[in-house]
Amino acid sequence: MPQSSFVDIITMGCSKNLVDSECLMQMFAVRGYQVAHNAEQLHGDIVVVNTCGFIQDAKEESIEMILELCEQRRSGAVKQLYVMGCLSERYRKELQAEIPEVDAFFGKFDWKGLAESLPLLSSCPSTTLRMLTTPSHYAYLKISEGCDRKCAYCAIPLITHKHVSRPIDEILDEVTHLASLGVKEFQVIAQELTLYGTDLYGRRALPELIDRMASIEGVEWIRMHYAYPNSFPMELLSVMNNHSNVCKYLDIALQHISDRMLERMHRHTSKAETLSLIAELRKQIPGIALRTTLMVGFPGETESDFEELKDFVRQVRFERMGAFAYSEEDGTYAATHYEDDVPPEVKQQRLDELMALQQQISEEICQERVGKTMRVIIDRAEGDYYIGRTEYDSPEVDGEVLIKNEGCQLEIGKFYDAKILEANEFDLYATI
Repeated sequence: MPQSSFVDIITMGCSKNLVDSECLMQMFAVRGYQVAHNAEQLHGDIVVVNTCGFIQDAKEESIEMILELCEQRRSGAVKQLYVMGCLSERYRKELQAEIPEVDAFFGKFDWKGLAESLPLLSSCPSTTLRMLTTPSHYAYLKISEGCDRKCAYCAIPLITHKHVSRPIDEILDEVTHLASLGVKEFQVIAQELTLYGTDLYGRRALPELIDRMASIEGVEWIRMHYAYPNSFPMELLSVMNNHSNVCKYLDIALQHISDRMLERMHRHTSKAETLSLIAELRKQIPGIALRTTLMVGFPGETESDFEELKDFVRQVRFERMGAFAYSEEDGTYAATHYEDDVPPEVKQQRLDELMALQQQISEEICQERVGKTMRVIIDRAEGDYYIGRTEYDSPEVDGEVLIKNEGCQLEIGKFYDAKILEANEFDLYATI
C-alpha cells in the first residue's frame, strides 16, 4: 500500500491558531510531506483540524468540521484524521470517547508531536520556522501564549494556562528572517499583549520589543492586537510616535463600560480609568485608530447597563469595533456563580442595536477620509479591483481600499499613495 504523503491542514478560530498551523505545516514539509492549508478540495491522505474552543459557536463549528471529516474517513475519502488545538486541549478525553474515528487527538501545546508521530518520508533542511499561509508581504507574529487574567466569562486561561512570553531575541530573529523573505507587515498578536515580558524579565517589555522590531530593515508596518486596558504600558505610546512604521492602530478589548458589569466580569478596571486611557491614547497619538471588542448579555446586564454601553460607543466613536453575545463557558467563574439570566432574544437584540450604532459611526468616519491621500498596501486583485489596506486596517477583520484596475498595473505587496474618492460603512474606493 503506498505511503500517504499529502497533508491538509484546516485551521479554525483565531490568528494565534493560524501561526501554530503554519509551524506544523513546515514540520511536515521538512519530513517530506506535501502540505495544503484550507484547501477547497481535500487531497484524501491525511487531514489535521486545528480547533477553536473559545465560545460555544466556535466549539460547535469545530465539532461539525470534525464530524464531517469523520464521514469522509469512514467512506475512505480521507485516510487519516487528526485533531489538535484548543478544543482538544480542553476536552480530549470526551472527544476520544465520542469520536473514535479520529486517529489521534493533540492539544494546544503537544501538537509538535503530531508530525513526529508519522513516518519520515524524507529529510529536507529547513531555513524557516513557518510555512506562511498569508500573502507573502504580511505575517502574524505570536509573542506569547496563555493568559494570567481571570475574566469571569473567559475559558481561555483554562485552555492555554499561564502567560508565557517568547524571548525578545528569538522574536527579533524571526522578524529579521521573515523580513529577508519579503514580509513587510507584521501583525503582533498574543492573548494579552500588555503582559508581555513580565514572566521573563520582571517588567512589561512590549515597548522595548516594538522599538527594536521597528529598527529592523524591511519592516514597513507593525500593528498590535489584543491589548488589555488594566496597567497599560504607557511607554508604548512614545515608541509608536517615534517610529513611522508602527501603525497608529491599537486593538484593545474593553468588553463593557458599566462599572457594575466590569466588576462582575472581573475586569479589574473602571469606567473612569477606561475613559482616561482612551483620552490619553487619542491625545498622545493623534489620528490613532482604536479597535475594541464589546460583550452584551452578560449575566445581570440590565437595560440601564446596555444604554450606558451604547452611550459609551457614541462618545468614543471607535474606528473599528466588534461585539458578541455572552455564552456560558464550562468551568468559568460566571458559569459557576451567575445565572445566565438575559434571554437569548434580548442578547441578539442588544447585539444588533450595538452593531447598527457602530455601523453608522464607521460610515461617518470613512466619509471623513474622502478626498484624502493615504498610503495603501495592495493585498490582491479581485474582479475589477485591486484590494488594499491602510495602516488603520488589519487583514481579515477591518475594511479595505478598492482601486479600479482599469488603466493601472499595481504590484501585489507594494505600497502606493491612493486618493480616496468614495466610502461606505466598511470600505474606501480610491485611485492611485
